[in-house]
Amino acid sequence: MEQHIKESERFLPVDGAYDVAVVGGGIAGAAAAIAAARNGAKTCLIEKAGALGGLATIGNVVHYLPLCDGKGNQVIAGLGEELLLASIRDGYAQLPAGWRQGGNEQERLKARYEVKFSPASMMLELEELTVKAGVELLYDTVFCDVVKQGSRIHALLVENKSGRLALVCKTVVDASGDADVCARAGEETESFRTNVAGGWFHYVKGKEVFLQPQTRHFTADPSKLTQGIRGYSGADGRDVTAQILESRQMIRDRLAELRQKSPGMVLYPLFIPTIATFRMTRRLKAAVELRMEDERKFFDDVIGMTGSWRTKGPIFYIPLRSLTAVRTENLITAGRCMSSAGECWDLMRAIPACAVTGEAAGTAAALAAQQAGGRLGEINVAALQAQLRKQSVIMDRRFAKG
Repeated sequence: MEQHIKESERFLPVDGAYDVAVVGGGIAGAAAAIAAARNGAKTCLIEKAGALGGLATIGNVVHYLPLCDGKGNQVIAGLGEELLLASIRDGYAQLPAGWRQGGNEQERLKARYEVKFSPASMMLELEELTVKAGVELLYDTVFCDVVKQGSRIHALLVENKSGRLALVCKTVVDASGDADVCARAGEETESFRTNVAGGWFHYVKGKEVFLQPQTRHFTADPSKLTQGIRGYSGADGRDVTAQILESRQMIRDRLAELRQKSPGMVLYPLFIPTIATFRMTRRLKAAVELRMEDERKFFDDVIGMTGSWRTKGPIFYIPLRSLTAVRTENLITAGRCMSSAGECWDLMRAIPACAVTGEAAGTAAALAAQQAGGRLGEINVAALQAQLRKQSVIMDRRFAKG
């Protein structure tokens, strides 16, 4: 078998020119695209599936984790809160009493600011918000590569039913979840073969619908894998298929167990994940890598905050430098492919942090495109912070150490 096949050189049609191009339509990507468009940037959002939300919707992980620190303090507002409220607009669930209008501090201490939502409702809400913001959506479109001119990305190469196309862009937001743009652009990245099989699914028993969360055992530290459990890399094409296959078998096995426990009952799957349910795959190594020891450390270039969904109390300030690429002047990340190391990566991959970093990345990309020729390193950080505050993003220094 040949080791290589040469692809013929060809000229690609330019299918559009944008101020901001966002790769990946999960929570981080949707937030980035909405923020960029609301800030006046001509924006496109590239998504390989046919819906927005990623793991939160197509992956069935329907838990919008807390916007608070667990001690009664809200640390996330802006788009992070807007998307949470949108996810339950149809009445599927209600906010905890303490976080409703008129809620008091004692009630907020009893229950965190979090909800569970319908994945279908969230898909519809995200899409409507994105379209209303003026974002050009490109569904069923796969990001393939970048065309660089010196230290900047000149164009993204994508493929869809129209063929292989080029999208010229001033700035790029990598919200792929797997740092795909970073890797193609020559940025330093880190990845581990420690993802495990798992798949949340809804099923019907009798006339009731139930959610079944399930996953192989995993650790919060992405560099570690529980002994005896197979690990997968999200940056390896064959591993992606293998992870999906094992996850589907887990669903079959669990359905068989449920049927055994309820003999004579009608029981069948209603909605299963249709994407690989990876937790942490590949991420950027930026100038600042956010770590657990940075808890309550204030950064001068802070662009938002998040708590810990695992425990009550911790608060993290997220610096712009943990989002921005090092070797590519017009590239910024959002969501789980931002620069966060160790167990902190496990916190930054959650829905609230994805919304925070997405809104910041989209806003920064819009400002860079409009005021700095796309060069993210030349934007006025104070102006970015002021704009984020106008968007209700919380950057409260009261919780910082020292």
